[in-house]
Amino acid sequence: MRINDHHTDPAPPPPTLTIGVLSDTHGQLDPKVIDRICSMDLVLHAGDIDEPEILQALGKPDKVKAVRGNMDLGTWSQTLPHEEFVAAGDILIYMIHDLHRISIDPASADVRIVISGHTHRPAAGQQNGVLYLNPGSPSFPRGGHKSSMAQIEIVGDRFAYRHIHL
Repeated sequence: MRINDHHTDPAPPPPTLTIGVLSDTHGQLDPKVIDRICSMDLVLHAGDIDEPEILQALGKPDKVKAVRGNMDLGTWSQTLPHEEFVAAGDILIYMIHDLHRISIDPASADVRIVISGHTHRPAAGQQNGVLYLNPGSPSFPRGGHKSSMAQIEIVGDRFAYRHIHL
């Protein structure tokens, strides 16, 4: 080996960030949900929590981000924002309870994922390069859907998602 030869190892891949996505728990949280999210890096709750104990059950405050839904009443909910930006990996996520109340243009704001709730129905769709994701409800599903939540996995600036039926 010559002195000027430099051996560089390739950079390690960025870590995988796993996010649990919930909405519309309305004061009830099935133990199956807690079992699923306990190993996740971050939990996002898109509102209609109804009881502050739900957020406490989801994990440490620095692990849980939530927005206020139309049923989140009382003094405990006053600290919850109506909308929230969350940076996860190299992805910017925007959360709001009711998608009809969105106050930004996500694509113009460099948002890659919009998370909402309110309908109690799981849904996902792309628009202008932005994923719109509704996890459904793990507690009170509507429209013939099963109880559900969603999971997002982020590696750098790439992500994958799926609905989890409970």
